[in-house]
Amino acid sequence: MRSSHVLPAFILLAGVAPCAAQGATDTAQGVSTDTPGIVRPTTGKPGLIDPTAAEEHVTVNGTARPEIQNFPHAGPVGQPRRVTPLQNKPPHGTQGDWGVFTRGNGESAGFGPIGRYGVAPWAEDWSFLRDKRRHDDLFDPLKFIPLTRDGHWWLTLSGETRLRNWSEEAPFLGTRGPAGSGRFAVRNLYGADLHLGEHVRFFGQLVNGDAAGWGGFGYNGTFRKRLDLQQGFIELRSKLAGAKTGVMIGRQQFLDAPSYILYNRETPNIPLAWNGVRGYAVWPRLRVDVYDFVGTNINFNKMFHDRVDWSTRLHGLDLTWAPPSFSLGAERVSSFLDVFLIAFRVAGSSAALPYNRTTLAGTTARQNYGFRWYGGAPSFEFSVGGLYQGGSFELNRTGQNRDVSAYAFNAIAGYRHTPSPLHPFLGVQADLYSGGSSRRNSGSVGTYIAPFNPQTNYLDTTTYIAPSNLVSLSPVIRLTPRNWLSLQFKAPFFWRESTNDAIYGPSGAYSFTNLRGGFVGVVPQASLTLQLNRHLTWTQYGARFIGSDGLRAAGGKSGSYYQSNFVFRF
Repeated sequence: MRSSHVLPAFILLAGVAPCAAQGATDTAQGVSTDTPGIVRPTTGKPGLIDPTAAEEHVTVNGTARPEIQNFPHAGPVGQPRRVTPLQNKPPHGTQGDWGVFTRGNGESAGFGPIGRYGVAPWAEDWSFLRDKRRHDDLFDPLKFIPLTRDGHWWLTLSGETRLRNWSEEAPFLGTRGPAGSGRFAVRNLYGADLHLGEHVRFFGQLVNGDAAGWGGFGYNGTFRKRLDLQQGFIELRSKLAGAKTGVMIGRQQFLDAPSYILYNRETPNIPLAWNGVRGYAVWPRLRVDVYDFVGTNINFNKMFHDRVDWSTRLHGLDLTWAPPSFSLGAERVSSFLDVFLIAFRVAGSSAALPYNRTTLAGTTARQNYGFRWYGGAPSFEFSVGGLYQGGSFELNRTGQNRDVSAYAFNAIAGYRHTPSPLHPFLGVQADLYSGGSSRRNSGSVGTYIAPFNPQTNYLDTTTYIAPSNLVSLSPVIRLTPRNWLSLQFKAPFFWRESTNDAIYGPSGAYSFTNLRGGFVGVVPQASLTLQLNRHLTWTQYGARFIGSDGLRAAGGKSGSYYQSNFVFRF
């Protein structure tokens, strides 16, 4: 491994301190407790209730953000702890001023899950540190660097170093690498966010990564990357027609979609990056987002040589509505409704179709027409979504065109006992992805695909199973007994939606022959998150893929999987 790819250890260890003090109860500031057991966040001004938080009656320990939420995962349901809109706002959180859309992990605002530090530093707002009395962290001087006397021009620096290692007993169901392989990967993401007043800002982010290991794995551009530009865009903001509007132009990450459709490519080192334009408008209860992107070719092994990938395209429209809260028994339910069109064009292994013992190479252009309704109350949470995937597939060899007609359904619901010291979430997750037929090479294509890296841990921690031709059902249990500790347990059962179609992995269809039966297997899995302090997180994943009799008879193998992630962020 090249030593230039790892930051000095003293940076990783900076600021390490016990979390007990950080997680201490903030008992009074900005909180009204006129009703026993109910906390009503206020604006901090006597007699005024924050309109974006008035409907959120949640038992909390005060306005301080829970430490375990510093690095939130994608997915609005099943978060370690409930977070009020007030806790998302400065000085407790770094959400932008998006009103009602800052509920929970703020994912409904369209910029990904945001904690005090999150996966999207380009979407964080640190302007509250203009007031130096708000500084309470070693890295705060880097989060707001005033460039003018009034502080209206400022610079925010951000950084992440992630050390990841994992071992696998039977990688990808025994189809890649020998038994007992292991890998180690390190990546660095460091950026700068330059604000020139209220209307103009520039964001740039650099990336590099390296990987090594044993057991026969190769490492392409998603793992090994010399220093290059991960993001570089200009954003113009204004107020138009009563909405907060903006246009983002350049290379950027994009997370305004359900994480089970597309996400950030988290397993390898190099996240997804898109080149193009995005425009948004946010009214008090309605948000609109339009975008048109092409991909980034990261396969050049030289510094600053990433290029635009014109063969990969992503464009679409999202509308998110926050309906008024409603009563269900003694509780108030707050929710969001997404309606979206997500269209893409892709070639290579992501588009290829299995046919008997061969593969049909081609290009596919698909359109996802769908919805997602999600929300919750103090004691339950839910998310339900569905989509129809249309489009076409063009065979490379002959130019033959085939229509696409596929679909997907995704749902998760659960009970949360907010007052409990364990903060338990007990739920059920169900997913359905249509399949087609790999026994014919004509007619419509019925297999759903999601080529842009859905969130890894939504479906399968091992990443051996992809969301194609699949039925999945899993219990979900999460316990958060401390501000700095969270545990999650899942055990998804997998079936093929169509026994005429293959089993799919992240690189396309598996080539198992004589595969019989619909049942694929079950994957008991657990995750442990330790929030060591504001900047250091250690997350571990363990799983056991237990293949069905039919899978093992066809050549698939069962095996154990372990992954460790040590992440430093500021």
